[in-house]
Amino acid sequence: MSTTAELLKGAAELFPDEVVTSAHVRHLDLPYGAGRFALITLDNGFDHTKPTTFGPQSLANLDTAIDQVEAEAAAGDIVGVGITGKPFIFAVGADLKGVELLKEHKDALAIGKGGHEVFKRLAALAVPTFAYYNGAAMGGGVEVGLHCKYRTVSKALPAFSLPEVFLGLVPGWGGCTILPNLIGADKAVSVIIENSLNQNKQLKGQQVFDLGIADAIFEGADFLEQSLIWTAQVLKGDVEVDRPVIDRGEAWDQAVAKGRFIADSKVHGAAPAAYRALDIIAAAKNGDLQQGYDAEDKALADLIMGGELRSGIYAFNLVQKRGKRPAGAPDKNLARPVTKVGVVGAGLMASQLALLFLRRLEVPVVLTDIDQERVDKGVGYVHAEIEKLLGKGRINQDKANRLKALVSGVLDKAEGFSDADFVIEAVFEEIGVKQQVFAEVEAVAPAHAIFATNTSSLSVSEMASKLKNPERVVGFHFFNPVAVLPLLEIVRGEKTDDASLATAFAVAKKLKKTAVLTKDAPAFVVNRILTRFMGEIQNVIDEGTPVEVAEKAVEPLGLPMSPLVLLELVGPAIGLHVSETLNRAFPDRFTVSPNLAAVVKAGKRGFYVYDSGKPELDPEVAALLKQGDSVLTEEQVRDRVLDAVAQEIGLMLDEGVVAEAQDIDLCLITGAGWPFHLGGITPYLDREGVSERVNGKKFLAPGVASVPA
Repeated sequence: MSTTAELLKGAAELFPDEVVTSAHVRHLDLPYGAGRFALITLDNGFDHTKPTTFGPQSLANLDTAIDQVEAEAAAGDIVGVGITGKPFIFAVGADLKGVELLKEHKDALAIGKGGHEVFKRLAALAVPTFAYYNGAAMGGGVEVGLHCKYRTVSKALPAFSLPEVFLGLVPGWGGCTILPNLIGADKAVSVIIENSLNQNKQLKGQQVFDLGIADAIFEGADFLEQSLIWTAQVLKGDVEVDRPVIDRGEAWDQAVAKGRFIADSKVHGAAPAAYRALDIIAAAKNGDLQQGYDAEDKALADLIMGGELRSGIYAFNLVQKRGKRPAGAPDKNLARPVTKVGVVGAGLMASQLALLFLRRLEVPVVLTDIDQERVDKGVGYVHAEIEKLLGKGRINQDKANRLKALVSGVLDKAEGFSDADFVIEAVFEEIGVKQQVFAEVEAVAPAHAIFATNTSSLSVSEMASKLKNPERVVGFHFFNPVAVLPLLEIVRGEKTDDASLATAFAVAKKLKKTAVLTKDAPAFVVNRILTRFMGEIQNVIDEGTPVEVAEKAVEPLGLPMSPLVLLELVGPAIGLHVSETLNRAFPDRFTVSPNLAAVVKAGKRGFYVYDSGKPELDPEVAALLKQGDSVLTEEQVRDRVLDAVAQEIGLMLDEGVVAEAQDIDLCLITGAGWPFHLGGITPYLDREGVSERVNGKKFLAPGVASVPA
């Protein structure tokens, strides 16, 4: 047994639930008399929606396939070797289910070395090697192809990435080393660092070709056939592949510096993965591949045993699994069909909702408001957005015409909602206004219609309390921008029945939203946590800590934006309103900042101006601020903020606002863009000792978002 085989056999014992990928070798005669060719196909079953991954046994299967083609190449029986995937999927990388079970650094190191040893054998074959990226390729799936001499890509390829930094790893099977030596450091930094930290941005087939990762691109319908024709032409010398000379001078150093700037702006040094990847890219400048592979092994093992990777996998599983099977959702068979949607309001939020329902459900959507001008503006917004989709080629003319015909606006609710199955309101955030709206809707809508409120903080139960049928009212809280943020908080009021709730979840699924069931508690989940978080920042500023110190204090969390920039995005008036709502509910913990109230009263849109191209405290806001003389350090501010958040989450779980801490994290990831390397928030609070300091216990069990005990 070879050293590689022994390594993989030992590692396989640590991956008991691996979904094993096979590596089938078949032979074919290439066109133009180019010769006999060996094609390795990666496959893990007949389900073409199931990703093909690399665990130890899967790597061992590929290793065995390489044994076969290596012998054939040495004997002169084949002229080349190709590798491709099953329909629609090439391969999506390492088996993360097994990685999170690893307890020892040496075991993590074995996984890195095992992948390297197998993939390097492709590069060492005595005949030319070809990778045919026929479908989704990520992580190790990209890297196995990088070890081949030539690559083709399908125009239909939907997703191609090295997402490891996003999850808290580095591309550790050659990605950090080979890619910059193939396409240059600047492009490699964009793929490995920038795209990963930009919410795991995926590349399409054309982009893969344009970057120079692939040498040829073909249509999806006959991709493999065309790739084999091209392969024959390359082998016969009829096609030459020219690649640009890589700049190993100052441009390489500038690319790495750019990467560090991007990492600093995104994670502020809070997560090590991006910086470890950049160190390897910087060292790869000398072209020494083995040195790079050794550095990748070390970085991979260190990060696998670190908290950020465990949190990243935890967050990934939340989004991919829990987010698709919401905890506490009623029997889906109770859901009623929705064939028409009514939207009360025609402002920006209501118009965004109308567009979303229209695009996803493709049923009639009717907006209403207090005057014709508002109604026309709302319908006009939807029409304009459809035109934008048409202009970008996202929809064709027929579909654009059909969607436009489905949206309308009326002043008379009886005319618009008499046959609506689902009516959602997005009007002024005041309980009396919303109660009146629902009373008017109840008078004209059919008895089976569901009434949904997009309230961000008000009581759903109180909103429904004056209706004849309060059981059909449900909270349906979207996050802005509606088209971007996946979260939908579905709120069960005191009298909401299972059929209404099931319908809400069914609609959420069609809207392609991540639905989380919450109790009817003040501000639900995201706004309650963010308001407590923001409230402590505002409190320390009010007490005397400089704004820049308060802002910088939470940079180590690596949040997508600073607290006051977030406040500007939300809107100071909305932030003030939510803090007032929570202050009435929990006056001992939620304060109303007099400085924030002054900013709102002055009509300011935020604390900053951007005249210099970066945020600077608005002099007019600075003049409004009245501060005490208690000045805290960054560390003191951070401790105070984290303690407050940990306390609030503990209380929310005690109150049963959501089923588990996992739902808190899912909400923050999908509704507020909190990073995967935090795992939302509770793994970070556990890791930093805050949970036990404040609540006397951790939020998560050992081994959940952490190294197993």
